Amino acid sequence: MNCFRFASILILAAASAIAQAPDASKPVPPAAIKSFDPAAIDKTADPCADFYQYACGNWVKSNPVPNDQVRWGTFSILAERNRYLLWQELDAAASSPKSALEKQYGDYFAACMNTDLIEKNALQPLEAAFKRIAALNDAHKLGTLMGELAAEGSPVHIFNFYVEQDDKDSSRQIAVIGQSGLSLPDRDYYIVDSKRFQEIRKLYVEHVTKMFTLAGDSPDQAAKEAAAVMEIETALAKASTSRTDLRDPANRYHIYTVADFQKLTPEFDYSVYFKDVKVRPFETLNVATPDFFKGLSELIAKEPIEAWKSYFRWHALHGAATNLPKAYFDENFAFFGKTLAGQKEPTPRWKQCTTLTDRALGEAVGQDWVKKNFPPAAKASMDQLVAALEKSLGGDIMTLPWMSDATKKAAEEKLGMIRNKIGYPEKWRSYKALKVNRDDLLGNLDRSAVFERDWNLDHLGKPVDEKEWGMTPPIVNAYYNQSMNDINFPAGILQPPFFDFTIDPAVNFGGIGVVIGHEMTHGFDDEGSKYDGKGNLREWQTAEDRKAFTERTDCVANEYSGFEAAPAKGDTPAQKLNGKLTLGENTADNGGLRIAYMALLDTLAAEGKSINHKIDGYTEAQRYFLGFAQVWCQNQTEQSARQAALTDPHSPGRWRVNGTVQNFDQFGKAFGCVQGRPMAPVNSCRVW
Repeated sequence: MNCFRFASILILAAASAIAQAPDASKPVPPAAIKSFDPAAIDKTADPCADFYQYACGNWVKSNPVPNDQVRWGTFSILAERNRYLLWQELDAAASSPKSALEKQYGDYFAACMNTDLIEKNALQPLEAAFKRIAALNDAHKLGTLMGELAAEGSPVHIFNFYVEQDDKDSSRQIAVIGQSGLSLPDRDYYIVDSKRFQEIRKLYVEHVTKMFTLAGDSPDQAAKEAAAVMEIETALAKASTSRTDLRDPANRYHIYTVADFQKLTPEFDYSVYFKDVKVRPFETLNVATPDFFKGLSELIAKEPIEAWKSYFRWHALHGAATNLPKAYFDENFAFFGKTLAGQKEPTPRWKQCTTLTDRALGEAVGQDWVKKNFPPAAKASMDQLVAALEKSLGGDIMTLPWMSDATKKAAEEKLGMIRNKIGYPEKWRSYKALKVNRDDLLGNLDRSAVFERDWNLDHLGKPVDEKEWGMTPPIVNAYYNQSMNDINFPAGILQPPFFDFTIDPAVNFGGIGVVIGHEMTHGFDDEGSKYDGKGNLREWQTAEDRKAFTERTDCVANEYSGFEAAPAKGDTPAQKLNGKLTLGENTADNGGLRIAYMALLDTLAAEGKSINHKIDGYTEAQRYFLGFAQVWCQNQTEQSARQAALTDPHSPGRWRVNGTVQNFDQFGKAFGCVQGRPMAPVNSCRVW
């Protein structure tokens, strides 16, 4: 699924951040998680000056980032708990499967855990790809090479090719092609002329050189190849569109005929590539980033064939690095884990293999996982919460002072058309066509890549299946899909601290209630608001309302751009957030907090309770805000924080808390903050 197609509550971890060690260690049962933890509160802090410090201060002191992590928070703790429970299931299936499905995912897991075989095989699993690359003798045959590698499941690719819903006709599924081909986290790493990025680029070239040397090249040859890789990737970065610009749907929607698209990159034969990936014939496609393909054509004409061989060989090696012998793994971790993300130690192998198996066979593994960890009562309770939030958002829309009646009616219609998907799919995917070999890890990864690509490309021209999911059940996340106009809550997030049967409503509304409101608000953020109730890219606000809306979203973008993601260190300046990159998520956070609070008021009123009713010394209102804030308690390495500021559309925990409560007047009332204090400013931002 296109990463711009849906907006989630939390970005998924990057592959480099979860790189694992080839040696196994014993899994440790996770500690219990509290939905509301009074011990986390720093009572020496002033909630009106820094609510995050007040709600999370003691937690932050007591929970440093573990050596095998780059970011550690309540999200992480729940993710670790779910991963441990999933590991138990996979480990049992690997040793004693009780069904054909268990044998399939048990064998996949077992192959990943067999580090002795990884060492024994060395680079042998990559030899077929290396031979194809070595045989390349004409840059005009890059299409043939990429097609052949893709057909085999190799992770080598310059661009992404997939099928998704047509932005302007959500009933259709069309082919889409867009930029890719970089190894560093973002285009800025290649093109920004700062001391920090210059040093990273230098270390990256040294890393590529070491990897080529490990693969058998002489030091001089390895250095030459690394330089070629850097030259090609830098050119691709310069031709790429920024993440911020790609948030605008208009910037990633350009329908071309296949013939006209071929003219963009005459040096690359797409007909061969499309044939090799076995996609059915099509006449038009969405070229998400046309400038990238223009630049690619110029690059193919310019670069010598040996440079392209180095580039493809590097990506074959890099794509498999975390599942190659220890020498390759260690060198890969030293750069992508330690240098880029600040991770001190590799994470244990069992975690890597659990994650890989979930990615490859998520709805197979998920079937058994939800039976044990997601009771029917949880789903029923979520249905009630979602209904309460829908009512609350509807009321919010009707009372907005800046929106005309015509736009309010259209917004209400869109809200009424949102589909709710809770826990897990109604119909599970079949994995019968995926061959799993207990003694062939890289082969399994390649076959899984082909299986996923074939499954995706098979959607071309077919009716849209509204019941499909974009995340697996155990994942700690949630998302809104613009073209489906649906909100999705995997079972993995419907656990404490987000959702707890035993806790009072205020804490639940501050946890999962805000998450629900967050995803609903995504349908009305700066990006989601450009899609109508049917999921089509179409303006449904009046021109005056769009202008008023943009003024309000600009307020949010400017506000968050002033927040600091990482402090200055030596010659490295402070890293500020990119308010435009994070605008959608910040809008959703602010909207989610407001409408969940309104839903709480309705719930308490129905129960005959007051928002000022106290439990353990805190009013319901205070417990609501504390429950919300403690979901976002976190610590993060400096390197990871700087990287996330460039690549993550979500703000860090401190600003997800302080940035939202300072924009909501009910927070100031709950904690008695005098207007003008940091958490109760005179002028605040509000969209929804």
